[in-house]
Amino acid sequence: MTGFSDGAQAMALVGFSAVAAVTLLLCVMTGPDRDDLAEFYTGYSSLSPMRNGLAIAGDYISAATVLGTGGVIALFGFDGVVLALSTALSLLLLMFLMAEPLRNAGRFTMGDVLARQTPGRGVRITACAVTIAALLPMMLVQLAGTGQLMSFLLGFSGETLRTGCVIGVGALMISYAAIGGMKGTALIQILKIVMLLGSGAVVTVLLLYRFHWNPGALFAAARNSGAGQAFLHPGLEYAAGPRPGLDMLSSQLAVVLGGACLPHVTMRMYTAAGARQARRSMSWAVSLVALFVLVVTVVGFGATALVGRETVAATDAAGNSAYLLGSRAAFGTDVTMVETVLFTTVGTAMFLTLLASVAGMILACANSLAHDVFAQRARALSPRREMTLARLSAVAVGIPAIALATLVQHRSLQPLATLSFCLGASALCPALVYSLFWRRYTRTGLLCTLIGGSLAVFALLPGTSLVSGTPVAAFPDADFAWFPFTTTALVSVPAGFLAGWLGTLASGRRRTEEQRRRYEAGEAELLAGAVRSAG
Repeated sequence: MTGFSDGAQAMALVGFSAVAAVTLLLCVMTGPDRDDLAEFYTGYSSLSPMRNGLAIAGDYISAATVLGTGGVIALFGFDGVVLALSTALSLLLLMFLMAEPLRNAGRFTMGDVLARQTPGRGVRITACAVTIAALLPMMLVQLAGTGQLMSFLLGFSGETLRTGCVIGVGALMISYAAIGGMKGTALIQILKIVMLLGSGAVVTVLLLYRFHWNPGALFAAARNSGAGQAFLHPGLEYAAGPRPGLDMLSSQLAVVLGGACLPHVTMRMYTAAGARQARRSMSWAVSLVALFVLVVTVVGFGATALVGRETVAATDAAGNSAYLLGSRAAFGTDVTMVETVLFTTVGTAMFLTLLASVAGMILACANSLAHDVFAQRARALSPRREMTLARLSAVAVGIPAIALATLVQHRSLQPLATLSFCLGASALCPALVYSLFWRRYTRTGLLCTLIGGSLAVFALLPGTSLVSGTPVAAFPDADFAWFPFTTTALVSVPAGFLAGWLGTLASGRRRTEEQRRRYEAGEAELLAGAVRSAG
């Protein structure tokens, strides 16, 4: 039992409807003109560092991150806290290592960054393909989670209603991306992060109050909820595997290297007015993500302490309901109208998180498809036509995502989220590091990195226990697992870097020297914070 009253469910439905109407109106009001590419792709880089930082944090903290991380904390304690800290560390690495070079190298898309030193249609098409391959699984997770969230909060269980929620919300997300562009989706991300962290902070305070402001008492209560001392020690989540220590390392590697390299996060670097503003934006984003880590840790432990680990697992095997159950338990049994309103705010914030997350991912895919594929094919493509193609691309990406989400909504979604992070860590991270910092990196090396890293992930992931062989796998009735880890990063990340190195060596000395001279000619602009040229 979740304990949601009829009044709370009715108020949640009103909150969802209000958020959908207000955010769509914001997109319409802030949408770019039909021929203004710079406004559509970057919002004229007009956001202040604080607002851009809020938007970056909003893109980075997806609904899968909130619900999934909260669930891992509630079910596995210490392992979940490490996962949350890895999330913050990923963004910290992006801030210190790649934020400014990304801002200087890119214009609109990931393809712009990668093609800066190694131009060519092949590079851009491959970058677009990897962008879509990395973000589509995460979109499916968010869209399928929409039906689960709304059925959980509103109390319905019919498959038809769930599918209707996925289709309706998916259509709304496509509208956000197609109408609002970068500025419109940024405003939604800002509203989302304010609501999410604001409501989360209130829940955190209430939970600490219930334990007399003693975090130790909260952790002790959680420890005594079924798992014993193992709850506060590493390895509980991976105990069933043959090599739990290496499995945990592989999972954290995927999150740290993959999370911040996903294209819907890196595209926010191009909206900063300059390299210094990009660094300041990232400072705001890291601070907000650190606050999120604190909130989700307290709420996750609170769910285990007050609701029970068994109840959390029974409600959802992956623990995705833990954040909402912990929030609901924070108000106690005698729920007043004020507390009902506060919990409705939590549910509405989660609904808005789903909306904003997929809108940003659809926009990143649509921008790449229009700018890196169609615009490069037609040399004299007018700005108005390119923007029309970008909006049509949002529809072309969104409709298949909605259709696939309706098919996978009844299966475990963890393999899809893992696929996105592993592709980010194994293909996009090596390609960005080499492109931004290796003077001799060639076009062949770049293509080998993107293709080799992606193929390694696609070859290894079906053999993990996330896909088959366990009751919580995507195919629980089958068992074709052969890979000893739940993520591929420990093997696929070195494979991505190795493929790029071997591809560059295979290019020959003459080609690598040409690339070195090309890199050194623009090195000051890339690394020293020079202003990006317009056009």
